[in-house]
Amino acid sequence: MEELIYHLTNILKEVSGYIYPNEIELHWGLLIVIYPYLTGLVAGAFILASLVKVFNVKELQQTYRLSLLTALSFLIIAPLPLLVHLGHPEKSFEIFLTPNKSSAMAMFGFVYAWYLMAVLLLEIWLDYRKDIIIWASSEKGIKKWIHKLVSLFSSDISERAIKFDKKAIKAITIIGIPSAFLLHGYVGFIFGSIKANPWWSSVLMPIAFLFSAMVSGIALVLLIYMVIYSWRPKGINMQCLDKMASYLFYVMIVDFSLETLDFIHRTYEAEESIKILAELVGGKLFVSLVVIQVLLGMIIPLGSIATAKLFKMPEELRKLIYFVSSILILIGIFSTRWNIVIGGQLFSKSFRGLTEYKMTIFGLEGLLVSIGIMLSPILILYVLTKILPPWEEVRNP
Repeated sequence: MEELIYHLTNILKEVSGYIYPNEIELHWGLLIVIYPYLTGLVAGAFILASLVKVFNVKELQQTYRLSLLTALSFLIIAPLPLLVHLGHPEKSFEIFLTPNKSSAMAMFGFVYAWYLMAVLLLEIWLDYRKDIIIWASSEKGIKKWIHKLVSLFSSDISERAIKFDKKAIKAITIIGIPSAFLLHGYVGFIFGSIKANPWWSSVLMPIAFLFSAMVSGIALVLLIYMVIYSWRPKGINMQCLDKMASYLFYVMIVDFSLETLDFIHRTYEAEESIKILAELVGGKLFVSLVVIQVLLGMIIPLGSIATAKLFKMPEELRKLIYFVSSILILIGIFSTRWNIVIGGQLFSKSFRGLTEYKMTIFGLEGLLVSIGIMLSPILILYVLTKILPPWEEVRNP
């Protein structure tokens, strides 16, 4: 009890103006920031992979499998922040047992299951099926049985079967693109549908979420590709890297334009909430929004990549620019999610005061648990690359 009183006393010191009593403590914390961030990485990584199979972008062939495994790694962990936040994760199964079609949050379970089972896992299995069968035939011990199990004990690698696999992969990828949009777009839909909160209530919210997801996913795969392939025998393929950077640049322009349009629209409307929102942006969110999200996470990477392309800089310098830009972009998109989730709770519904978010270190909602959740997809990706190597040199003709 004393600890709670001490915590609330510290928060009250940061409160300005007039707020309602139930607004002192924020209901959504760091875990709810991480959740849309992870789903965005999944959607962006899958869309990058789809460029190879649907749009036949051959320069990105080297990243196709890596993108799929990255999407799967982050998709496995994506619901974890929500489950930890619930406190009783076992109750999450009730959304499948007693589905509520009118609840956008409840329908996430079905969207997640569809995307994981019917899209991502199926596409990865079909793409790897021939390789896994051949690997299992030449391996011994536990690795042989792991690959046999992953291949579902399939043994047909005839020309007809492989041809069917390729057709099925393309069809699944085409279906997967709107599924990826739906997976992350619904998060923006939920926020945009909360009419009582002027910071969230915007028709552009789902679209902005989608494009920022594409930006973060491409930046993540680019970063992972550079880290991994700098140690691979063949090294980094500059054509592949330049192509990824180009797509990243184009999507960033669209994302930046949407965010600018949303800002102009809010300013033009100038509703009764505009004063408190301006105070919020100029005060508590100035560093996270203006400095980190806009300047470091958007303008500097955009300018850096544009400069590298325009002046045709040397390869090593371009690599450095792409690497640093990707890190800044990932930080910037995380800041975007922070500003939306946390920022939308910092001002009072009276429009006359601002509260404060105090992050804890320990506990289920603390910083350490959040860092563990953020790092776990990297560990899963490492394991997946050992079972299903994405490298071109291990592919069977």
